[in-house]
Amino acid sequence: MSFLRIMTVCSTSLVAALLLSTHATAQLDNPNVVPNPYETVNPGDRDWVELPEGRDWGATSTVYYAGNGYLWAAERCGGNGNCLDTPDVDPVFLIDPDGNVVRSFGAGLIVWPHGIHVDPEGNVWIADARGDEIRRKGHQVHKFSPDGELLMSLGQPGLAGKGDYIFDQPNDVLVAPNGDIFVADGHEADGNNRIVKYNSDGEYLMEWGGTGAEDGEIRVPHALAMDSQGRLFVADRANSRLQIFDQDGNHLDTWTQFGRPSGLYIDANDVLYSADSESNTGARRNPGWYRGIRIGSAIDGFVTAFIPDPNTGAARGTSVAEGVTADENGNVYGAEVAQRKLRKYRLMR
Repeated sequence: MSFLRIMTVCSTSLVAALLLSTHATAQLDNPNVVPNPYETVNPGDRDWVELPEGRDWGATSTVYYAGNGYLWAAERCGGNGNCLDTPDVDPVFLIDPDGNVVRSFGAGLIVWPHGIHVDPEGNVWIADARGDEIRRKGHQVHKFSPDGELLMSLGQPGLAGKGDYIFDQPNDVLVAPNGDIFVADGHEADGNNRIVKYNSDGEYLMEWGGTGAEDGEIRVPHALAMDSQGRLFVADRANSRLQIFDQDGNHLDTWTQFGRPSGLYIDANDVLYSADSESNTGARRNPGWYRGIRIGSAIDGFVTAFIPDPNTGAARGTSVAEGVTADENGNVYGAEVAQRKLRKYRLMR
């Protein structure tokens, strides 16, 4: 094992120990009051990431850690509308550890980037959650090489529906270690509300879900994550809960202690990060809960840390991070839609 690998493993293990050893003798039903061991990097108006000159941040709903300090992120081409209206703007970009954009792609291919995932081979997957029927784009999931070459697309371009190979506002995508592909389909409470499974070649295998609030039913599967045991975590946002399934769609557990999850990330040590961007923003949106990023264990479900919403003021429809990821040094990254930025939080030791 190389020295760099040893240092990475040690650093990752230390971060996990710091987070998961937090005093938690009794899990709260409403874990608003738990420690916040984080500080914001570059607080205030200054963005941590420097976009190219002349480029403005758009709504940013998704971010994913790529390793070695690098991040993949996607933003909506300077606004929150149809990226096809700005055909020369790349919505997907790679960010180095210093916050510089070192690579970008996707111009003219994506309508409304929503979820992002990096598979075990380093390929970048994007869920495009809106459609443009006239220009035949959107309602798809795309697989790109790290250099931006389009390798695969699932779904019918520009067409919304429900079938083996057609989606209606797919939110997120995840690739399992064996190459199987999971798509979270349905951005509206009365939408498709299903998880669709494909093999590594994009061939349909199965699906599960359906609209409802019983175990196994879903309302807005907004994000996906997988732990070291191969369990699939679904952010069942409109039901204000997480649901856990095996890879054949069997329901294993339901957790409500991570709030109303919009974004999910599970690191190599099974630390679970849940971005809650909607709690307490309406009578039916988890009243009494605070917005922010909840951090805990994907194994036992204990919430051990909470980064509160840094955006003060009246409750909005969507605030704070909607997408979330973390690196092995304990830094947490939140992708914000309403504030149009990518925020970085540093673990204080």
